Amino acid sequence: MAVYTEVRFDEAAALLHALDLGDLTELQGIKGGIENTNYFVTSERQGQTLQHVLTVFERLDFQQLPFYLHLMKHLANRGIPVPNPAVTASGQILHSIQGKPAAVVDRLRGHSELSPQEHHCKAVGAMLASMHLAGQDFNMRQDNLRGLSWWNETVPVVLPFLTEAQARLIRSELAYQNHIAASSAHKALPRGPIHADLFRDNVMFEGEALTGFFDFYFAGCDSFLFDIAVCLNDWCVRHGDAAVDGQPVPSLALAFLQAYESVRPLSPAEHQLLPAMLRAGALRFWISRLWDLHLPREASMLQAHDPTHFERVLRARRPDAVAAVDADLPRPQEVAPA
Repeated sequence: MAVYTEVRFDEAAALLHALDLGDLTELQGIKGGIENTNYFVTSERQGQTLQHVLTVFERLDFQQLPFYLHLMKHLANRGIPVPNPAVTASGQILHSIQGKPAAVVDRLRGHSELSPQEHHCKAVGAMLASMHLAGQDFNMRQDNLRGLSWWNETVPVVLPFLTEAQARLIRSELAYQNHIAASSAHKALPRGPIHADLFRDNVMFEGEALTGFFDFYFAGCDSFLFDIAVCLNDWCVRHGDAAVDGQPVPSLALAFLQAYESVRPLSPAEHQLLPAMLRAGALRFWISRLWDLHLPREASMLQAHDPTHFERVLRARRPDAVAAVDADLPRPQEVAPA
């Protein structure tokens, strides 16, 4: 949500007209995040004030983006509260600004809850399960682009920036996750479209009511369990003080999982591999934050996230990981550093 592309007022106004969203009255760059250019846009149409979000995509291309946009529209049509992409009269869902792909979606009500309580975690868990079920008949497929293949490609790039101890940790964990991915238990995990980035700042609440999930631009087809693990590693851990940062909060995790399973019970393979997927989720975001910190792109509004947090989450997840798994899964001590 940094601003890499400076969108002119007249460019945004022309796009809103093409989408029949009225006359642009305000264009405001959104601070935070690191992947795309985002603006809040406000318009007037027939005396009604409309609020949307304009996104200019900086890394995803015209071939990749239809998956994300059509997934959001599919979920919105099935009652999941997600941003609904605006389309032209001819049904065009993906647009162009300055030669880059762009989209306009409706702006969700409410605010993000950065200090969640049990009722927030319950709401997110239940809605995530509903989203997974609603996406099962989505007829487009695209792999999780920040999955295992990307980890294998990116770890060698960030290794020069790590201490010796960090390098040992990231190599051994990557080797372990490659073993996990090759196991029979992993192959048995239920799969479908997942959000893959459902952090606290990607969910809206109005009072105690959950009003929406947004920022689907890391979505892809992967295991539902990975999506659950990403949530547990953000919603159900401590944040802030280095002495406790990244430590799990069992009461929040229990609330989340019970609510999720009230809608979609976990399979035996999912119960087996949850500890391993918690480690996988922590590794994925440690790698990406290292990459964004040490190999940044220029932007007029850019705040790189601290990778140390997810290093702590990973270390906190490792000691009791991989309990009661299939015999063909390696134990942590069996995995040599790459």
